[in-house]
Amino acid sequence: MSEDLPIIYLARHGETAWTISRQHTGLTDLPLTERGERTARRLGERLKGLRFAKVLTSPLQRATRTCELAGFGAVAEVDRDLVEWDYGQYEGRRTDEIRVERPDWELFRDGCPGGESPQQVSERADRVVRRVRAVAGNVLLFTSGHFMRVLATSWLGLEPTVNCRFFMLSTASLSALGYEHDLSRPVIRLWNETRHVEA
Repeated sequence: MSEDLPIIYLARHGETAWTISRQHTGLTDLPLTERGERTARRLGERLKGLRFAKVLTSPLQRATRTCELAGFGAVAEVDRDLVEWDYGQYEGRRTDEIRVERPDWELFRDGCPGGESPQQVSERADRVVRRVRAVAGNVLLFTSGHFMRVLATSWLGLEPTVNCRFFMLSTASLSALGYEHDLSRPVIRLWNETRHVEA
């Protein structure tokens, strides 16, 4: 792989109370827990020495605070397309609770009543991909887990309703999208790295 080709780094926000309880956290603007703040700082240590032509963050405080604690608050631009999935009526609920009512429910296939459909989230991800591909240099994005999974499928040209479920992510993890040999061959260079969190 050529080191001259740009890399898009994806930083998932640190832990919140709802990531601990496994509640779907879309547009609810929760703060980081104390551990979430600590791991956001460690994420910053992991990113030390890397240079970015652009840094973008979701406007939600769990992402912006992670961005700040990682050391990029002063240079980051807010991008509203980076917000997490709008879960509508499923906001704050856990998957197991939802499946009591809808046993076959799958977020990436079915979306959420009163919230976003997979197609709507995919359209946002496609816009982000177009923007970052237009940047000459590496890009760093701070956002949320389910949106990042859709973004990865968009980057690779995969069908999100089928493939997103394979891209698990931990809080404060680091992933990277890039290219193999040339710009016509998008790849995943790194996925769900958490060594800095576990240190």
